[in-house]
Amino acid sequence: MTPAAIVWGLTLGLGLVLVASWLGARRATLEQRVAPQLREHGPVARGGRVSKRSVVERLLAPALRDGVGVVAKWGAPTKELEVRLRRAGSNLSVDQFRAEQVVWAIAGLVAGLVLSGILASTRASSPLVLLVLTVVLGGVAFAARDYMLTRDVARRESAMAAELPTIAELLALSVGAGEGALGALERVVATTSGELARELSQTLAEVRGGSPLSEEIRGLAQRTGASGVRRFADATATAIDRGTPLAAVLRAQAQDARSAGRRDLMEQGGKKEIAMMVPVVFLILPITIVFAVFPGLIAIDLGG
Repeated sequence: MTPAAIVWGLTLGLGLVLVASWLGARRATLEQRVAPQLREHGPVARGGRVSKRSVVERLLAPALRDGVGVVAKWGAPTKELEVRLRRAGSNLSVDQFRAEQVVWAIAGLVAGLVLSGILASTRASSPLVLLVLTVVLGGVAFAARDYMLTRDVARRESAMAAELPTIAELLALSVGAGEGALGALERVVATTSGELARELSQTLAEVRGGSPLSEEIRGLAQRTGASGVRRFADATATAIDRGTPLAAVLRAQAQDARSAGRRDLMEQGGKKEIAMMVPVVFLILPITIVFAVFPGLIAIDLGG
């Protein structure tokens, strides 16, 4: 049996597994039979036709459900994933994110199967190597979705840290002009935009719903991993609880945030400086040595 036949046999087997899963999922449960009677709009579109999207969803739902179960068992803990999604500002639930990871892994496996089929047809590669390549591509795609979430968390918290000094100064100006803490928060939310402004807007919505302001500001500290924002939220909530002059506290927090931003810039500059040494040492310096030494070597050869 040729490697190409093995690869295409694995592809056919995967397709048969998906079809079998879909056939097993066609058996309607009691909840599925009752659900159309309890909701106004079902999956059937107007005119009695089922949309293509619903057919695809029904076909892939069993495989996605099983994949989500495997990821939930062996992947990141649910609580940790909830925190990361909240820090990233994502509207996805934990199950939706895990379903996306499964979809990315399946896409990686399909890409691996296609690439393996091409290699098997052109170079007659070993089936074991092709199998490892397919599994590796699926794992890389699975890990890439998690990496994107980590990158979104870092990017959002970096944006919040950059917005913090301006937000704190605006709050201090509003409080110093005679506004209360809640009024200053409403004014700043109405006039600013950005990641931190959206978090403050969520805090304001919770306060309007009846929650204490200091408690919701502490909740802001729990929803983010940015150290500067957490210090700002904790100091502001403590000042509100104890009756400390809020304007002075906000100005001090703005100054601390600016100082922290300068320190971060200095650290990033130091890291960039070290990174700049890599091309200098490994590219420019060897070429310079070659240009300096090569003419002398040629002269020695000609003299000999």
